Amino acid sequence: MITLHQISKKYDQQVVLDVPALEIASGDCIGLVGNNGAGKTTMLSVILDLIKSNTGVAKLRGVEVHRSSEWKQYTGAYLDENFLITHLTPWEYLSFVGSLHGMQPAAVKQFIDSCAGFFEEGLFKRRKYIRDLSTGNKNKVGILSALLQKPELLILDEPFASLDPTSQAWLKKRLIELKGQKVTMILSSHDLNHVTEVSSRVILLEDGQVSKDLPTTQDTLAELENYFMV
Repeated sequence: MITLHQISKKYDQQVVLDVPALEIASGDCIGLVGNNGAGKTTMLSVILDLIKSNTGVAKLRGVEVHRSSEWKQYTGAYLDENFLITHLTPWEYLSFVGSLHGMQPAAVKQFIDSCAGFFEEGLFKRRKYIRDLSTGNKNKVGILSALLQKPELLILDEPFASLDPTSQAWLKKRLIELKGQKVTMILSSHDLNHVTEVSSRVILLEDGQVSKDLPTTQDTLAELENYFMV
């Protein structure tokens, strides 16, 4: 589903991403890990055509992302609060996102109701603008907006960050369900426990390069912990 070929990205003279070749098959659930500055968000941004690489191409279903917007119809993504329209309420924002995918307000409400365990009851009832929410609640709204359209490709950057334990547990369960439904996912996270519980494959970036690419097994967590302890 996803192909990266000869991708490189520089800021000034510093190379922040250098991926000669990477293939992610349909149905793969990728845990993308690495320290701060490893290039994780840059990679996701290139895949989503948010930034242009200096060299190479990113393709979704064989089509270069900058040449078509068709991929947006089957892709749900949330990287940070810049994805949000902060002068809207959570309900207004999800209604807007739903409308982009032909969803009526009743269908959006049904989706929100089905996700009730992920957020506090008042989040979609109070008339409070997204800009006034806590970081955790902003992330919840963004994650829900990515899930809303039932995407075939889901990309999330640090999805567990700033979430309370109940919301983390709900999200992990939902992601495992989506994995069982063969939704292609890339989940960038510093939380090695959650990543290894959810993913079927782990890609480790270091200094913008793929340092490890391994299938997730019962030994993967220990291997990653040992790697980062060195």
